[in-house]
Amino acid sequence: FMPGKQTGLSAQCWPDRLIGALPNVYLYAANNPSEGALAKRRGAATLVSYLTPALTHSGLYKELVSLQQSIERWQQLGPEQALDRASLTELIIEQARSIDLAVPAHINAASDASDVKATRDTALAAWIEQLQNQLLELEYALIPEGLHVMGQTPTREQRLGTLKVMADAMGLNSREHSALLEALVDGATEAELQSQQNNLKAAAPLSHDKASVPPEAESLRQLVRSNRLLGEDHEMQGLMRALDGRYLQPAPGGDLIRNPEVLPTGRNLHGLDPFRMPSAFAVRDGQRQAEKLLARYQQDHQALPETVAMVLWGTDNLKTEGGPLAQALALMGAAPRFDSYGRLAGAELLPLSTLGRPRIDVVITLSGIFRDLLPMQIRLLAEASFLAASADEPPEQNYLRKHALAYMAEHEGSTLECASLRVFGNTEGAYGANINHLIDSSCWENENELGDAFTQRKGFAYGREGRPVRNTSVLQSALASVSLTYQNLDSVELGVTSIDTYFDTLGGISRAVLQAKHQRDGNAAEAPPVFIGDQTQGDGVVRSLTEQVALETRSRMLNPKWHESMLQHGYEGVRQIEAHLTNTMGWSATTGQVQPWVYQQLAQTFVLDPAMRERMAQLNPTASAKVANRLLEATRRQYWQPDAETMTALLRAGEELEDRLEGIQEGLPA
Repeated sequence: FMPGKQTGLSAQCWPDRLIGALPNVYLYAANNPSEGALAKRRGAATLVSYLTPALTHSGLYKELVSLQQSIERWQQLGPEQALDRASLTELIIEQARSIDLAVPAHINAASDASDVKATRDTALAAWIEQLQNQLLELEYALIPEGLHVMGQTPTREQRLGTLKVMADAMGLNSREHSALLEALVDGATEAELQSQQNNLKAAAPLSHDKASVPPEAESLRQLVRSNRLLGEDHEMQGLMRALDGRYLQPAPGGDLIRNPEVLPTGRNLHGLDPFRMPSAFAVRDGQRQAEKLLARYQQDHQALPETVAMVLWGTDNLKTEGGPLAQALALMGAAPRFDSYGRLAGAELLPLSTLGRPRIDVVITLSGIFRDLLPMQIRLLAEASFLAASADEPPEQNYLRKHALAYMAEHEGSTLECASLRVFGNTEGAYGANINHLIDSSCWENENELGDAFTQRKGFAYGREGRPVRNTSVLQSALASVSLTYQNLDSVELGVTSIDTYFDTLGGISRAVLQAKHQRDGNAAEAPPVFIGDQTQGDGVVRSLTEQVALETRSRMLNPKWHESMLQHGYEGVRQIEAHLTNTMGWSATTGQVQPWVYQQLAQTFVLDPAMRERMAQLNPTASAKVANRLLEATRRQYWQPDAETMTALLRAGEELEDRLEGIQEGLPA
């Protein structure tokens, strides 16, 4: 990340000048081939891959279990048990409120009128079904279990959890085949498993449940191989081979769940073939995901969005062979064009008759990694934008053309080439919006500073030539028309509150959109809805940011399965908990779409519980004090207003943690 060329470095490029002839052996997460490719290009690195943390289903805990039991009892009661059903209804409402699950106002309205009562009963049944679906989503959400430790192979339970997730990704139902997977991790041979599989096949005709049909032989073989490799330590061997100056085998990077060929880790990650991106599969999947996003927006707003602001990362595109990139093209009604050798050659427009809807205007923000690794794809996106703006189509059927023509009318002398610029990012050699650094250091006064930082850092437009030129005017105009902001979530182990890069990019552009709307419409402008395309399981689902943060908070931070596994890692585990809280506040600062209950429950779990506070302070006094201070900062910035009792307890706990940090203990002289 130093000045100099991105490929073919010379003696004038700082990475080459600094490393000289020094060998560079670099331990790298197997799920991050994009940044690994940069380490190879600019640091002459030999990568030694390591596993991401073991995965498990979140499960339910504490009050969530009680609520689920109440719902199940309620569903078992018939109409003749009206009194018991009414009593249980009140309990469910009370339990839902106690853990900050929304209770619609019309559910509480009791009435003796038969028509009102019937309407309420219908609404109540629908709400309880929705509540149960929420609990199911929480129960089966995938979360990382602790951290990966170099040289330690996953335990039996960790292997079983990972293999269940892999089986689900293969289209199998891990719950239906739990006995088979249990036998697998307990050492059954492939022949023994095949015999068990055949027995299940023989019994299958007796069942009407299609899900009970055993997995195919190839899937079983892949699971057997994965189980064997997960139980072997190849990482330390690979590291020692590299340090001995010996050859290290190449290996693909990406999600273990999607690509079992990532195993064994401990090998030298390689990257991509840019001429084949996006792949045919990615193009089809991108079209599906684009339609899901539009359907979700229509569900909430009863109209199509005119402009979507979308964030593209290099890592996510490498993992999915260009899925998010293809999604951006699909929204515009465009597709990649390949030459007779199958190499990427440019973009082409789909006819409106084929598209069946208007072309959506798409403002694209690139990560620095995407810019470095995928220059051909940048030109592809820029060409697609220009072709859409140039198409002789009605503006009401082509929002990109509509907005480009409006910009030209407002800015005399502007060209269509300029007005259609829609691909923005950092200038060469720069990375990130720096909003994450501002949030972490608390060095900002108001939210406008965050939007300004984004525009300043990401205000470079990339046209069809692929060279960055600062163009704040076109960026501001495009942002002012944005209907929603969006980013894909492709890594099971990383949520939007796990790392600060998500709010730095998606949060940053969301804040910049609001500022652009304020400049155009005044203070009446509303913040754009923020959506996350969670593609970590199945066909994927589009959630609002509020829904995604709530899901991650409940399935991870508030979940004893998650935070206990983190605390087993001592100092680093507490730091991870603090990082999740800081990232959550980053979303409040950039979007304002984090519900106050999130801070209330995090405070009760990690600071206001004396035993947990003491435990965390023993493991990492600095991060523990930072947790308390971050919660207090959230109250100062009006993201959460606790009652007086909670505020007093929080202040007292914060002072206690600060005293511990400074070596002052109660009962001893200062």
